[in-house]
Amino acid sequence: MNFFYVKALHIIFVVTWFAGLFYIVRLFIYYAEAAEKPQPERGILQRQFALMQKRLWYGITWPSAVLTLLFGLTMLYLYGSIPGWLVWKLCFVLGLYIYHFLCHRIFKQQQQGILKYSPTQLRIWNEVATLFLVSIVFLVVLKSSLSMLWGIVGLVLFSVVLMLAIRIYKRIRESN
Repeated sequence: MNFFYVKALHIIFVVTWFAGLFYIVRLFIYYAEAAEKPQPERGILQRQFALMQKRLWYGITWPSAVLTLLFGLTMLYLYGSIPGWLVWKLCFVLGLYIYHFLCHRIFKQQQQGILKYSPTQLRIWNEVATLFLVSIVFLVVLKSSLSMLWGIVGLVLFSVVLMLAIRIYKRIRESN
C-alpha cells in the first residue's frame, strides 16, 4: 500500500481517537456531577451518561486507538528508519496510550457506579490529552531537537496557563 494512503488513514484515526479521548473525559465529568443531584435525577442522568460512555468508548475511541497503532506501525515499517524526532514522538505516543488505559480504568469504575475523582480532578485530567496533542503535533511538524526544546518550554507554560484557567473557571462556577 502506498505510504501516503497509510499516512492519511493514520491521521484520520488519530483525529477520531483524540475526539474520543476528549469527549469521554467530558462524559466522566458529567457523570461525576450527576452524583451531586438528588434522586431520581441522579439515576436518570448517570444511566444516560454511562450508556453514552459505553457507545463512545467501544464504538469510536478503542477502534480508533487500535487502527492508529496499526497504521502507525505500518508507516514505521514503510519509513525504514527512525530519526531522532520520531523517537521522541513515539515516547509521547506511549504516554498517550498509558493515558488511554488510565481513562479505560475510570470508564470501568464509572460503569460500575464507582466515583474516585471529583469533577474538578476530571477537568484537570481532561487537559492531559491536550498536552499530548500539542507535543506530538509540534514534534511531527517541526522535526527538530531545538524546536522540541522550545516546544517543551511552551508546553510547560501552556500547562501553567491551563491550570490557572481551570482554577479561575472553578471559582466562577462556585460563585454562581
